[in-house]
Amino acid sequence: MKRTNHLSWLLALLLFSGVASSVSAQTIKDVFNSSETPILYLGIDFTLAKVEDVSATSMDIRDRHYPSINELIITDTKKFDLPAAFHKSNIDHDLGIVRKRNEKINTEEIQTSNSGDYHRLTENNIIRLVNSWDFGGKKGIGLIFVVEGLSKPNKGAAVWVTLVDMATKKILMTERMEGKTGMAFGFRNYWANPMRDIIDNIEKKKYKEWRAKYGG
Repeated sequence: MKRTNHLSWLLALLLFSGVASSVSAQTIKDVFNSSETPILYLGIDFTLAKVEDVSATSMDIRDRHYPSINELIITDTKKFDLPAAFHKSNIDHDLGIVRKRNEKINTEEIQTSNSGDYHRLTENNIIRLVNSWDFGGKKGIGLIFVVEGLSKPNKGAAVWVTLVDMATKKILMTERMEGKTGMAFGFRNYWANPMRDIIDNIEKKKYKEWRAKYGG
């Protein structure tokens, strides 16, 4: 009798553990099927970015403009409404990792005169980049904007919108998008405009496409 009770208790514990695990596990399907699935916004990674036809110095771009664009996205929440774009009630952020990565960019590799640099990356480049991240033990789903290029001739920015399982570094989704610059004064505002354009496009169009593709 005691053995039967022990086995019943063990089976119940295993069943409970399985249920708890399934509840806590988050997948790409969960992202697009629930407004409560947590996403951690990790910021804009500029480490692969090539900047074409700008007057700012590379040192200034790395040390002043990149950080200010990242800060603007999380402070001006009305213009850069990430929760609305991804249909979430809330999206937390942590820019610590991306800040450290961007600080180490080689300034000699920032600017380019090659127009082909605007279309040079593939999904494999993004996979390698994410594998180089140190998520510091974070778990769950992270959102990263990986910039491919900022191009005045193209009047826009090319960005890989990427969702990643931070515990395993597995990319759940990555897609190249382009945002237009529009009218703005100053480096920060000029190149923040494409980020806003991309976020707006996700809310108005892309989210629906992604939900049909990944949420089914």
